Amino acid sequence: MADIVMYKTQVCPYCMMAGGLLKKKGQTWTEIDVTHDADLRREMEERSGRRTVPEIFIDDVCVGGYDDLARLNVSGELDRLLGLA
Repeated sequence: MADIVMYKTQVCPYCMMAGGLLKKKGQTWTEIDVTHDADLRREMEERSGRRTVPEIFIDDVCVGGYDDLARLNVSGELDRLLGLA
């Protein structure tokens, strides 16, 4: 099973959709809530190069946000990254 980390905020609909997609794939993940933590938000920005949430990492590789995750799913690449292919 892949090691998945998702940086998120408490009220982000895209974070919820990303979680829903991962759950549908039978995955578990670690959530890092950056809502009220400037240090964690800075960590997310440094790791991903982006300021938006969610930022999703699969096995320490940044795959981006929900739209990126959805594109990977449509192409079949997400299953490969998750070890499901």
